[in-house]
Amino acid sequence: MSHIAYVNGRYLPQKHAQIHIEDRGHQFADGVYEVICIWHGRPADYTAHIARLNRSLRELAIRPPVSNAALAFIVKEVVGRNRLDKGTVYIQINRGVAPRAHVFPGAAVKPSLIVTAKHGAGPADAVARAGVKVITLPDTRWKRCDIKSVGLLPNALAKQAAAEAKAYEALLLTPEGTVTEASVSNAWMVTPERTIVTHPATSSILAGVTRGRVLKIAREAGYVVEERPFTLAEALKAKEVFLTGTTTFVMPVVRIDEQPVANGVPGTVACELRQRYQDYIDSLTADVSGSAWDA
Repeated sequence: MSHIAYVNGRYLPQKHAQIHIEDRGHQFADGVYEVICIWHGRPADYTAHIARLNRSLRELAIRPPVSNAALAFIVKEVVGRNRLDKGTVYIQINRGVAPRAHVFPGAAVKPSLIVTAKHGAGPADAVARAGVKVITLPDTRWKRCDIKSVGLLPNALAKQAAAEAKAYEALLLTPEGTVTEASVSNAWMVTPERTIVTHPATSSILAGVTRGRVLKIAREAGYVVEERPFTLAEALKAKEVFLTGTTTFVMPVVRIDEQPVANGVPGTVACELRQRYQDYIDSLTADVSGSAWDA
């Protein structure tokens, strides 16, 4: 069955989907996006994803092309038409189609809306059981990482460098050696005292929706959690390091560059948080009221 996409009012096979050549998302990366995990046909943290999408739109002064209720209908329709059980939904909103000029077009230009689906969510459990290697790279992204913009070339370059190094991810570093986040995920460490640390939600990082969920899970489990910057030097001395993200869940890191993290095996905190997050998304099947789609 062909994958079905929604593009500006039409549902059609992805291979037939088209965007205008002068869409500003194509020419200026003038747009924002969200990726939502679908688990047993239901979205994980849909409300938080749509809140972040709307915030990104406000920060870039892009009008929402449809209401929240209409967007939820479209996303559910894309999930249904693709028979998506476990996977992801991708939402992209661009400023719209206008003759190429750096200045924003007038209010008559309607933003573009694209929704697609992809089967398969999260890395294999075997990957998490083994843990992953990451490399370190300078953080060369723009200074508004809190906006989920489609301008992702620095992220793509970092992810490619990690792939070439046979690593899972790249930790991004400021000139002072602070870990901001990774190319497509948030970064965490566990101190020798078992305090969980992650970078605060500033303009230097994209505050992940999964990050927010894991913060809540960790605090409910009784862990001490600090949202503060930490350095690469601290991470190399940490008891554990792990990553979180929509398509990562909770992923233990066992090696940074060529140095093992602690004893070089997944830590108990990361493994527990991964299981608790798995329990959370498994619980989504119990929502028969439809509230999982509220925003």
